[in-house]
Amino acid sequence: MSSDKDTLRNEYPEDLIRSGARGKYVKAYREGTNVVLIDPDLHALFPNSKAVNRALRAYVSKKRNTRQQATRRRRA
Repeated sequence: MSSDKDTLRNEYPEDLIRSGARGKYVKAYREGTNVVLIDPDLHALFPNSKAVNRALRAYVSKKRNTRQQATRRRRA
């Protein structure tokens, strides 16, 4: 679907287009990303990735402990 026709909309100012940096995020893209959007009501509880990671690690740790305890009870 390649075409030589200029398809840039008139409403985009030329100075905005020239201010961009080519390949600015290419390294991060190639390494892979895993962006997750959270709902606005959760943003107060998790304002940044550090808060999200801390909460997820605590959740996973608790789940692992619960599973281990259940397995021990079944074996006993």
